[in-house]
Amino acid sequence: MKTNFLEIVVAIPLFHRFTALDAVGPYEALHMIPGVTVRFVSVREGEAVTADIGQLQLISPASFTDLPNPHIIVVPGGPGAFTAVKDAALMDWLKKAHITSTYTTSVCTRALALGAAGLLEGLTATTHWEEYADLPAYGAIPTETRVIQHGKIITSAGISSGIDMALHLITLLKGEEVAKMFQSLIEYDPQTPYDVGAPSKAGEELVEKTRQFSEYFINTLPAN
Repeated sequence: MKTNFLEIVVAIPLFHRFTALDAVGPYEALHMIPGVTVRFVSVREGEAVTADIGQLQLISPASFTDLPNPHIIVVPGGPGAFTAVKDAALMDWLKKAHITSTYTTSVCTRALALGAAGLLEGLTATTHWEEYADLPAYGAIPTETRVIQHGKIITSAGISSGIDMALHLITLLKGEEVAKMFQSLIEYDPQTPYDVGAPSKAGEELVEKTRQFSEYFINTLPAN
């Protein structure tokens, strides 16, 4: 399904303790596409929103009120995603914006917000592997697939997969040739030193060690 909008507006909602690459990865892939405008949004216009450990902030140039009906929603994940699902203003915006969106997407743990909004019932969905067990609570069936689409809903796996999802969006919006061109432009050619990027490849021992470190990291994050 290719859109015919003169301008395609992509909204990336921010919340405190989002993961930077979840938001910036899709932004980098999408913001140079002709006819596409990417805007960061949050509760208040001009709000400085802090990522992860507090050493990076993004300024939100628009509020949820300013951008009620974006064509595309890209919701990033991060440690703050678990408290963000309880953020009434953000969740209310997401539910209403989804009604008119062309695509509603998530990166990493933000699939849980889509689930909390009632958007994943009966669907296979992906998220960061640490949260696979939480998806069934929202009626979703977890899968290790890196990017998965059901109609207008697209979920992507952990952190770096947001770039893959953005390239998938470009294909839907502008076609395969344009998506290939921008993949080449950002030189997205993963050649990782270790083939352990998914739990099925990492093995149980490494997965457990990673889980323990992740819990330690999250518990040492500063309060908002």
